[in-house]
Amino acid sequence: MLEQTERRQLDELGYLVLPGFVPPRMLAELRDRVEALWEQEGSEAGSEFRYESGARRLANLVDKGAIFAELVSMPKILECIEHVIGPACKLSSLNARSTNPNNGESQPWHVDAGAIADERGYWVCNSVWMLDDFTVENGATRMIPRSHTWRRLPDAGNTGPLEGEELVTGEAGTVVIMNAHMWHGGTANRTDRCRRALHAFYTRNDRPQQQYQKALLRPETVAALTPQQRRLLAIDDVENDRLSSAMSRMSGFLK
Repeated sequence: MLEQTERRQLDELGYLVLPGFVPPRMLAELRDRVEALWEQEGSEAGSEFRYESGARRLANLVDKGAIFAELVSMPKILECIEHVIGPACKLSSLNARSTNPNNGESQPWHVDAGAIADERGYWVCNSVWMLDDFTVENGATRMIPRSHTWRRLPDAGNTGPLEGEELVTGEAGTVVIMNAHMWHGGTANRTDRCRRALHAFYTRNDRPQQQYQKALLRPETVAALTPQQRRLLAIDDVENDRLSSAMSRMSGFLK
């Protein structure tokens, strides 16, 4: 399913835009579900991961609706992810982020998980699912193409403009696959409407998950997973259990 030109863009630029990837019915269901969750969870929304000033967050979404397990295991998305980090990969987390209206703050430049490519190559890859149009005014993601090859991190806390940065805009239903070693960050929302997105984040199997799926998912959620989804979430992976346990002891980050 992945064309040679798409593979080349992922390799050279570090990202790939898939316009209109999400069918209209699925897009409507995703919008309805995240809004229902924000209302249900209230001030606790996003607590499995982290809170963020100027934005609403949700985390552990695979446990909160069958549509989310379907989303993270869609074949073309997985083909893109595997092209970047290899076939031995797993879901690290599935979160939602909605920048608040009239939020004048941009995210600092960062790479996901503070990841620098190692001797085996790249080990993190993200996908951004646009639930609303991403525009110049409403907080679209900016990135620096080819920065995934630099093997260094941006200056901590820097929110200013950088040479070579590009803004990735698109209509709702677009998905952006991003080599998450690339420098990127959300921009300020200067409109009177929120800007919503999902972030399905994947990592290589020899690295711990950002959110330890096996511990977070309810038994009824696990029971409904397909064999492929169980593999993707590392439900039966003993090595993943060891990695996640070690990560929890070191940082207290995973719950």
